[in-house]
Amino acid sequence: MTGNVLVNGKKRRLDYGVAAYVTQENTLLGTLTVKETITYSAHLRLPTILTKEEVNGIVDATITEMGLQDCADRLIGNWHLRGISGGEKKRLSIALEILTKPKLLFLDEPTSGLDSASAFFVVQTLRYIALDGRTVISSIHQPSSEVFALFDDLVLLSGGLTIFSGQANMALEFFARAGVPCPSRRNPSDHFLRCINSDFDRVTMNDSQRIRDIPKSSDPLMNLATAEIKAMLVEKYKSSEYATRTRARIREISSTEGPMIEKRSGSQATWWKQLSTLTKRSFLNMSRDMGYYWVRIIIYLLLSVCVGTIFFNLGTDLNSILARGACAGFISGFMTFLSIGGFPSFLEEMKVFHKERLNGHYGIAVFILSNFLSSFPFLAVMSIATASITYYMVEFHSQFPRFVFMCLDLLSAIAAVESSMMIIASLVPNYLMGVIVGAGYLGIMMMTAGFFRLPPDIPKPVWRYPISYLNYGAWALQGEYKNALVGREFDSREPNGPKLKGDYILTTIAGINLDHSKWWDLAAVVAILVSFRIIFFIILKLKERASPYFRTYYAKHTLKHLKKRPSFRKESPFPSKRHQPLHPLAFQEGLNSPL
Repeated sequence: MTGNVLVNGKKRRLDYGVAAYVTQENTLLGTLTVKETITYSAHLRLPTILTKEEVNGIVDATITEMGLQDCADRLIGNWHLRGISGGEKKRLSIALEILTKPKLLFLDEPTSGLDSASAFFVVQTLRYIALDGRTVISSIHQPSSEVFALFDDLVLLSGGLTIFSGQANMALEFFARAGVPCPSRRNPSDHFLRCINSDFDRVTMNDSQRIRDIPKSSDPLMNLATAEIKAMLVEKYKSSEYATRTRARIREISSTEGPMIEKRSGSQATWWKQLSTLTKRSFLNMSRDMGYYWVRIIIYLLLSVCVGTIFFNLGTDLNSILARGACAGFISGFMTFLSIGGFPSFLEEMKVFHKERLNGHYGIAVFILSNFLSSFPFLAVMSIATASITYYMVEFHSQFPRFVFMCLDLLSAIAAVESSMMIIASLVPNYLMGVIVGAGYLGIMMMTAGFFRLPPDIPKPVWRYPISYLNYGAWALQGEYKNALVGREFDSREPNGPKLKGDYILTTIAGINLDHSKWWDLAAVVAILVSFRIIFFIILKLKERASPYFRTYYAKHTLKHLKKRPSFRKESPFPSKRHQPLHPLAFQEGLNSPL
């Protein structure tokens, strides 16, 4: 399908701010209330010059326009929070996109999954938006008769072919003239769908024997295959006055040039305003979502107590050397591995980002930076709590600067794991597959960190070079070993022998070179953390640039398969008796068909 997109008679792109798109899925942060969601969206997109009172006025007006007053202070809801209904979520999704008063509003099946009352209210609200001077274009599947009565114009498509295009109230007349009038007391949309949906052919073929036993059919559609009916409707429409009228209307609209719509971005807020707003919203979401950080913090505390009691007061005897190494390896390895638990919650936030990015609410860099700033307090709590319990119970050292280094080292390692999970989430946007891939990646990082096998013994091709040097865990563990052992002395194997120095243990037993200080190890972990965030940014940028090409390829690939379906065939693929027109189409009571 080819053509031009004209806005007020002029060819132009549908830029952010000119058009808005409401997805079929209600992608929202369930931990926020309805009013909080709209308010944060307003601060992200409305001009910064507006006062707080003016923004609140726009928010309240939008809530009233969408009929959300009764649920304005209720949480949207998620897996552990009870929230608003499906219809209210759909109206909230629409409210977020009409904040900036876009001239064009596209919606993907806004009534999907809603009951008839909720669907009617949603479409009625869309009609009010259209009456306000905005163009509303929506795909919809099997609306109720009340919803159908609200449509101004209607386009019926099947298998990429136009069945009808014109005023909605003329569709019934067209179908009647084409020989398939809508029976009395039947929903028009049900009748249209039954005429053009090829799925009914397969259903009726499975039940053909039962139908043959019926001497006479009271429904004309029982006598024709959908492919036959659809082919007939397509040909009828091409030569009908409705098609002529539609083409004339398109020529008239295309030749009439209206005022040029001002080009503007999807957001008129400054970069700093977006950053502060996103950081506040993300922090509020993290603090209310139990699965994001709170469960992990509790597990960190429990495991820290377990580690502290198991390795309690190790002392300086010879056996404590291996025990200290095992304790440090567990803390820098498995304790950071727990960060994979936040993958599902982050994936939900990623879905919200993709939806808001689709409409140009903010940029990728703002999202990545705000996510780091909002998560930093929680990561700091986990790191400080773990270090505070284990450091003094195990008695790694008595010096406070070494305790500070342990906190920073653990914080950097956990943040690096979080960043790697972001990369995996951008590549594998699926709960189960993402957790599996993340666990596999972290397992490889743990094996090459230098605890399960000493660094000099790791095979040099691939594992030692480059994976071991690109492994955040290797640098974090190396820094922690230096922090715990450098400057410390241990008892000798002999009763009165010389003390074993920590430096000697690191070089001979642990295989760690002391050619650089522990602070360089910490800097390496931070550098890997920053590089992960940069890689995450690049991946999102590339996916955004490449997505049109992927969609084009997917559409062409899908069309090849769809052409094999019955809905694309002009002749019936079923040569059974059940598809022969044995009974006239006017057999049903109340029908007067020209056929």
